[in-house]
Amino acid sequence: MTPVLRTARLVLDPYVPEDEEAFVALFQDTRVSRWMGDGPTTEAEDRALFGRVFTKVYAEDLFDVWAVRRHGRLIGHAEIKRTDEVDGHEIIYALAPEAWGSGLGTELAEAIVAYGFDSLGLTEVHATVAAPNTASLALLTRTGFTHDRDVQEDDGTTTRVLTRRRTPGPGSEPGAQPGG
Repeated sequence: MTPVLRTARLVLDPYVPEDEEAFVALFQDTRVSRWMGDGPTTEAEDRALFGRVFTKVYAEDLFDVWAVRRHGRLIGHAEIKRTDEVDGHEIIYALAPEAWGSGLGTELAEAIVAYGFDSLGLTEVHATVAAPNTASLALLTRTGFTHDRDVQEDDGTTTRVLTRRRTPGPGSEPGAQPGG
């Protein structure tokens, strides 16, 4: 069951059926979708994807998917899921262009990473980013991700794999004893 997450300015909560039009509008905006998956898709494909969030992802509790809201309005999308491409958990996020440049992307990425570390117990979280997506690469670097490797895609493009490792806290060193 995807939990509700809150940051200073955002609420990440499960999608509801009434979010369909805003979801489709976000994914149909080529400024957003050019960086997602294999790039822009048709409106029908985005509507089918929205339906699968309910019929597959939520119904089968496959992974966490959130609607990202500010002031009650859907302004983005976020996920954390295990993928074979990174052989671990990957964060995925997108914000509507009107939310760009205001620090909301950093806030969103930090919230998803914290959830992965604190709630899922992960020791590392990954992100895959198209090499030309310099804004996302800069955001991830600012939030502690480091370049892990490059993947050459079949179409000749390069995808960068970045990783953020959990920083051990006090008492988490190997051999540390609880209460010791």
